[in-house]
Amino acid sequence: MNRLSLIPRLAFAGGLVLLTTVVPAAAFGDKEEGRTIATRWCSACHVVTAGQQQASVDAPPFVEIKKRHDGKMDFLEAFLTQSHPNMPDMNLTYLEIRNLVAYFESL
Repeated sequence: MNRLSLIPRLAFAGGLVLLTTVVPAAAFGDKEEGRTIATRWCSACHVVTAGQQQASVDAPPFVEIKKRHDGKMDFLEAFLTQSHPNMPDMNLTYLEIRNLVAYFESL
């Protein structure tokens, strides 16, 4: 085996190392970033923080959404990847969605 044939294998191995160290950390999300996103995008309709004074009566508070789904937030990730008639199309990135899910999980 010559040295040139090792280059693709080393690149692949390096990629695996990167995926196993960087992606899992990002996959969990950042709850503080999620709170910031929720405050910016969701607080006009939903109660997103304990101290929030005003929201729409038609939109359930975040803590109620979490209770309805028994704390299992898998549905939320799928829900936020699609637009919905009563919600603005936020075009969230995967990381922003994970951050929102992390915030929900912290409630």
